[in-house]
Formats: sequence, C-alpha cells, structure tokens
Amino acid sequence: MFIDSARISIAAGRGGDGAVAFHREKYVASGGPDGGDGGRGGNVIFQIDENLSTLSDFRYKRKFSAEPGENGRGKRCNGKNGTDLIIRVPRGTLLKDAVTGRLIADLSSDEPQVIARGGRGGWGNARFATATRQTPRFSKPGGPGEKLDLRMELKLLADVGVVGYPNVGKSTLVSVVSEAKPQVADYHFTTITPVLGVVRLNEERSFVMADIPGLIEGASEGAGLGHEFLRHVERCRLLVHIVDVSGSEGRDPKEDFAVINSELKKFNPELAQRPMLVAGNKCDLAEDEKVADFKAFVEKQGYEFFPIMAAIRYQVDPLLSRIGALLAQLPPVKRYEPEAAPETSLQSDALNEVTVTRDGGVYTVEGDWLQQTMRTVNFADEDSLRYFENVLEKTGVIDALRKAGIQEGNTVSIYGFEFDYME
Repeated sequence: MFIDSARISIAAGRGGDGAVAFHREKYVASGGPDGGDGGRGGNVIFQIDENLSTLSDFRYKRKFSAEPGENGRGKRCNGKNGTDLIIRVPRGTLLKDAVTGRLIADLSSDEPQVIARGGRGGWGNARFATATRQTPRFSKPGGPGEKLDLRMELKLLADVGVVGYPNVGKSTLVSVVSEAKPQVADYHFTTITPVLGVVRLNEERSFVMADIPGLIEGASEGAGLGHEFLRHVERCRLLVHIVDVSGSEGRDPKEDFAVINSELKKFNPELAQRPMLVAGNKCDLAEDEKVADFKAFVEKQGYEFFPIMAAIRYQVDPLLSRIGALLAQLPPVKRYEPEAAPETSLQSDALNEVTVTRDGGVYTVEGDWLQQTMRTVNFADEDSLRYFENVLEKTGVIDALRKAGIQEGNTVSIYGFEFDYME
C-alpha cells in the first residue's frame, strides 16, 4: 500500500540526574563530594533510506522515544549518554510541526538530521563544592528531552512529472522509456500510486520520470483520486502533459488540456509557471487535420508539441531529447527551506513555567520541572536549602508568588514541602 503522509510523536531522551555521593576510602579523611554528572539523553535522528519508497512503516507505530541518559554515580563516574534513535524514511520526506504547520526539515539529502535533542545531564554534587560549601548534599536533575508531534509528507524527487487524464498513455510512456513497470490496462485509474523510472539518455546522462496517477476535473477538490498525489508534482523541474489527441473516449483534447492545467493551478499556482512539454498520444487513431489543429492550439499558448505513439515508441526519442536539453538549463530539483524555530527551546529558562494557586493564606506552586528539581534537594541540609532558594529566585518562582499577592508570613507549598514566606 502506498502511503505518503503520516502523523507521529517523537520524544528525545531525558538527561540523567547528577549523583549525591561522598568519597569513602580507608586512610583518606574527609574525601569530599564525588557525585558524577548524569548522561545526556538520546537524540531523535532522521535518516534517508533508499530502500524505502512509502511511509507505510508509520501506519501503525506512531510513537518513538530515544533512550534517557543514565544517572551519575559515585567516584565522579558520569552516567552513560542515552543511545540516539534513528528513524529511517524515504528520500523526499517533509517533516512539519503537527500543531503549527512549521516546516522543520526537508529530508532530501543523505546527511542525517537531528530533529529532537536529548536533555542535558544534571550535575553531580562534586560540581557544587566550593571553599565555603565543602559538603554539598544536593545535585542537579537532568533536563527534559524535546518532544514533537510531527506530520510527515512524502514528495517524490523526480526531474519530470507526467500528468494528464486517466488512460491517455502516461504509464505506457514511462514503461517504454525506463525500467519501471507500472500497471498498464485499458481502464481508468490503472495507476493508483506514483511510479518512478530512471530514463537514460546515454551513458553519462539520465533523469527521473514520475508517472502521476490520472487527474480529472475537480481533482484539486477531491474528485477521482483527488489531489492526494498532486504533491508529488511540486518538486518536478519539468512537466510532460500527455493528451489523447484522438479523443478515443469521446472527450475533446483541447478541453482535457485546459482542465488539467486548471487543476494544477488550483492546487499550486506555481505549477502553472512550471516548464511544460505537451505530448499528443494515440496520434495513429486521429486524423492528421485533428492533430495539426491541436498542435496549433498548444503552440499558440507557448508550449512545444510532440505527436507520439507511446505503445510502439513512435517519435518518443525526439521528446526525450528535448526533455534532456531543457533539464540541462533548469535549476535542480526543488528543496524546501526549513522555517525558523521559535526562540525558546526546551533547554531554556523560559520554559521554567509554574502555576500559583491561593487557598486562604496558603500559596501552592506547581510545575513539572520544579518537581524534578526537588527530587535532588536534601531539605535536611542547610546548603541544599540555600541552593533551592537560589533556584526559586533565578527561575522566577519568587516573582510569580509576588505577582500572586503573597505577603510575609504566608505559607508556600511546593509538592508537600512547606515554608513561610519571608522578604
């Protein structure tokens, strides 16, 4: 089954917590703190896999998490970094933020891309030792890893996109000029998935041609196969519009040509400006006057016309030669530039958000990061309490309490730990 869109959730690993430990060794007095740092959480990395052609792997599995970093240990042993998670996708996959629609990455190059970064490892108590604080009994927790909901879209990387009504000979043309073997039959919508074929002009020159499933009037609004596959035309450098000039199915070739061009423009106005060649297929079934009339109609609109019989490869080589000449002049396959990320990140203090609620003279403070910080604080130790006070001040918790109207003598409650507020 061809699947070219999916939605997944990714989570980088959390950083390991720093350790609280003291050196203990025979004949060594006052060994001091030696708690090691926590390891970095694993990143979530996306990598191109040439063996993949669809996003079907993400149809059922939609949650991906990297390994967290290990906690620090005594003897200044740092925790092991979490293993990076590598997610393999087909070339041409776009990653977008499922909430905002922001383009995060265009996975068209071979270089792996880190999409979600693991949390930083927390500091062990050895880092907090000073001349005046020689026995710190606290450490720093690991930071959270980045989490994202992603919408994935596959837009095939092809030099040439073959478009047109169903059953006009698109698949036939691709099958005779390349090694691709799309299904060919005498009925509409034989091709229900895009097919890529490599066309070799000579030993040194080749290009990729995409057979796009047939379009009909209203495709941009969902008719027929709808615009489901039109996204695969957007990257193409050149379009080849195939028309049944014989009108073998009772349609007017001129009207067919106008309808398909209109649907392309409705889907993406840029496609109307894309270079296009017109191939009149089944010309053996049409009268010479009809072919000439259609040629004049096309050329009047500024397009080059090539009469062909795809099934027997009649006059196909001149079309291929012209395609090769145009591609040599056109810019490379379109790559999409990622949009700038918001200034805040999961590692910044801007995310040290808390909520303050008041119940009489008691002010309750809550925040996910704050709960993690409290796990590594020893409230029975004076140095630890002083460190915790500094954290509350630097991260804006005290300012939040003041904005909530706290007065001296009121009680502050933070996940079961209570103290009286003093200015």
